Amino acid sequence: MEHTLSTGHPATPDLARMRREYDAAEPHRPAVREEPLVEEYLAGDWPTQFGRWFAEAVAAGLPEPNAMIVSTAAPDGRPSSRTVLLKGYDERGFVFFTNYGSRKGREALANPYASLLFPWFPMGRQVVVCGRIAPVDRHVSEEYFHQRPRGAQLGAWASEQSAVLPGRQALDEAYARAEQSFPADTEVPLPDHWGGLRVEPETVEFWQGRRSRLHDRLRFRRTGEPGADRWIVERLAP
Repeated sequence: MEHTLSTGHPATPDLARMRREYDAAEPHRPAVREEPLVEEYLAGDWPTQFGRWFAEAVAAGLPEPNAMIVSTAAPDGRPSSRTVLLKGYDERGFVFFTNYGSRKGREALANPYASLLFPWFPMGRQVVVCGRIAPVDRHVSEEYFHQRPRGAQLGAWASEQSAVLPGRQALDEAYARAEQSFPADTEVPLPDHWGGLRVEPETVEFWQGRRSRLHDRLRFRRTGEPGADRWIVERLAP
């Protein structure tokens, strides 16, 4: 039997007909320097190209331009995704911080591969990163942890991230206990279960929307071992 696409509810918009044309002149699109995503305009390395696009996303006023979707997988291959904030990047990769006991932390340590997605939809751009994931050195986590607001530091002690809670009260009580353990005149130490993870890219894809779904996709791909810094650029079909 042939089935048609259904929204599941009569009041829901027709999803099959929802689409936008990616055009530099479309209304409400942030005003940025719009160069074609072609090989001759691409930076010579992915960190420079990412920095260029990230700076333009910030200048365009995108909300939380450092927000990225992090996807990991359990040892049996079951994937999971969530949004976190990028807190640093360089030629070694992209760094974010989390509770190592969270689902993403456990999966990253057990199955050390991850994917990142920067969804800069208002600009018609995406960046997709795939590679290995590993904890950063503890001194890096220490430095960042002590830059966080005190409330966020206490929250790292209070929240057993991804654990099932009986209710909101349990979390509030755990936070109150953290406040008692670390009075206002004392430093909040870095928990052993909390720190940074770095995604070391094997591929970094830059995606820019184009009319008729003929999008531009240029991908930097590592061809040697990690640390060899041998990269090629490939154009992918949209």
